[in-house]
Formats: sequence, C-alpha cells, structure tokens
Amino acid sequence: MASTEPVVPSADGTPAGQQTVRQQTAGQQTAGQQAAGQQAAGADRIGHHLDRLCPPAPAGLAVWLPDGHRSGLPADTAQALDRRLHRALAEPVRHMVEAGGRRWRPALLLQIVDLLGGDGDRFGVLAAALELAHTGSLVVDDVQDGSALRRARPAAHEVYGLPAALTAGTSAYFAFDRAVGLCAPDDPALQGRMREVLLAALRAAHAGQALDIQGHRREMDQALAAGDSGPLRRLVLATHRLKSGALVGACCEIAAIAAGADAAVSRALLDWGTAIGTAYQIADDVADLRGVTDDRGTLTKNVAEDLRNGKVTLPLAHAATLLPRPAAEALWTTVRDGGAPEADIHAARDALLRCGAVTASERDADRLCADAWRTLAPLLPATPDTARLRTLGHHAVHARRPR
Repeated sequence: MASTEPVVPSADGTPAGQQTVRQQTAGQQTAGQQAAGQQAAGADRIGHHLDRLCPPAPAGLAVWLPDGHRSGLPADTAQALDRRLHRALAEPVRHMVEAGGRRWRPALLLQIVDLLGGDGDRFGVLAAALELAHTGSLVVDDVQDGSALRRARPAAHEVYGLPAALTAGTSAYFAFDRAVGLCAPDDPALQGRMREVLLAALRAAHAGQALDIQGHRREMDQALAAGDSGPLRRLVLATHRLKSGALVGACCEIAAIAAGADAAVSRALLDWGTAIGTAYQIADDVADLRGVTDDRGTLTKNVAEDLRNGKVTLPLAHAATLLPRPAAEALWTTVRDGGAPEADIHAARDALLRCGAVTASERDADRLCADAWRTLAPLLPATPDTARLRTLGHHAVHARRPR
C-alpha cells in the first residue's frame, strides 16, 4: 500500500479528514441505530444459549465433560466436580460475559443465517459458542498484554489470578464442540464441517497471537532506517488478519454452512468476515489512542496501552513515514522498550493523532471491507436483509469513530 500524505489537524487535534464524520447525516445515524438494534436483537437471541454453554450456576457435568468422561461417577462426586469446574471454568468467563460487550459477531452469524434462509433459532447456540470463544480470547489476551481493565471492570486475571484466567479463557474455545452437538445432533457430517472451520480459525488465531506477542520492533527499526514502512504495515495487517480476522471469518463461513449455502457464497462470506475482523482490529488500534468509553463516559480500557507496552500498531507503522524522520525516530526511541513516562506517552499519542496516521489506518480498514464486499454482494439476494448485513459489518468497524 502506498503511503498516505499527512492530514492537517484541526484546532482540537482531529485530522481534517475526520471532521466530516462529526457531521453525519440523519440517514447515517439511522443506519448506525439500525445496526445497534441488530446487535441488541442478536444478544437477546443468544442470551439463553450463553447460559446453556457457560451457566451462571452449576448446571451439571454435561456442560464441561463429554459423555465418556462422566459416566460411572457417583452422584456426590459428580456434584462436587460440577461445583468445582463451574468455579474454575465458568466464573472467570462470566465475569467478562456479564460486563456486556457489543456482541456484533453473533449478530453477524444470525443475520447471515436468516438472510440465506436458514433456521436462526436452531443455530443460535453456535452464535453463543462463538461469542464465548471471543470472550475467552479476550481473557487470555489481557493476561498476555498485562491489561488491567476490560469492559470498564478489572480484567479476569486481576480477579481470579493468572492460572485460573488462562485455563478458563482457553476452555471457552471448546464450548463450540458442545454447541454443534446441540444444534445438529443427527448430522455428523454437518458437525464435522463446522468443527473443521472453527479449528482452522483457531490455528490461524493462535499464529496471529504468537506474532502479536513477538511484536514488530525489529521491523519498525528497519522501516525507520529504510524510510519505507510498507513491509512493516503488511506484517501488521497479516498479524491482525490472523489474530482477529480469522474468527470473524469463521463466524460468517459457519453461518453459510448452517444455512446450506454453496461453496462460492461460503468462501465470499469467509473473506468478507475476515476483512471485517481485520478492520475491527485496526479500529481497536485507533481506539487505543483515542480512548474507549461506555455510554456513561466511563473508560472501558486504559488509554494508550499499546504505546505504554512499546507495541507496534498500524498507526505507529504509518507514522514511521508520515512523521518527519527525526520525529519518527525520536518517538520510537521513547516508546520502543515500554514503560515510558506518562508525559512522553501523551506526547507520542498526540503526535500519532495529528500526523495523519489514524486517518491512513482507517482508510486501510475501509478499503479492506469495501474490496471484500464487492466480491460478496453479487452473490447475495438484493433484499433489505443484505443491506442490513452490510450495515452491521460497517457499524462494527465504524462505531468508535468520532461523530
């Protein structure tokens, strides 16, 4: 991708290219409200399924153990195990589930199933399982990033400890195994196809997480030395695609499989979902700089955690060539090894917000989504449900942008 020219900031530090976003038309606001309504409806449709897969109170060993691993247990032993496993595996995850979240991923899955003529009620449990997988990944991610705050409450590891959070977060991935049995008990071929998609996505997501943990410091050094951030930006985008895009792509492909879509539609939905997930991670990079608050104005995550950790995000990668070279080198020297003083973090954050790196990153996100939609749209029926699907994906990526 070519470098984007710097954007002159406004008086409040917002790049001029973003000022039009503050002047949304009534139609755009209505679309955003519609997408928020779809998310809320999706959340309502999966609430009881979340409780089935990760119950608020002990609900029997079938939640945690396959048949062959619970047969023959005395009743008192089974009850004791159920209580202990609930405490160990459900409570840390429900700590995050009950904190809310936008739940746009299950809304996407259900919208696709409905759009393609499938049975959304039957496959709602899949949407719940994939939301739990996402929640589990957040629990693990917070441990690995050392993040103390998530969804305006202490991260799970701050409450339950590191070992418990890691075990419970990882266990949440496997709720899908039970979900496919619940929604397709007499169709082992369908179960197998859906498990195959999720396992492939989990492999990809763990590869992306490994790259994310390694970081891209050496590549940032090289970008500054060469005056070329292209290879670095491509590596960051590849990491985002694996870490965040893969599971969203899986949501969309599993929805297509559940609805009986053909291979071309399934592949296009996989690619579009992957683009949405990748773009969402770019939006998260940007939101880390701007700060994320809930409806009450409470911070849901600490601002500029990535800069505090010396993490190379897409805005920082763009800044390598958007800032004058001495300024870019000075900024990187300040944050590279993490733990910079707060005043320096604020100065680095302001520099990234003002130099056009945020605008360039958001353009990358929009380009990914638009390209994937151009391939997908001709394969879908020209109905309001298709328009609603596009709106839902757009809102997932744009919801945190200034208006």
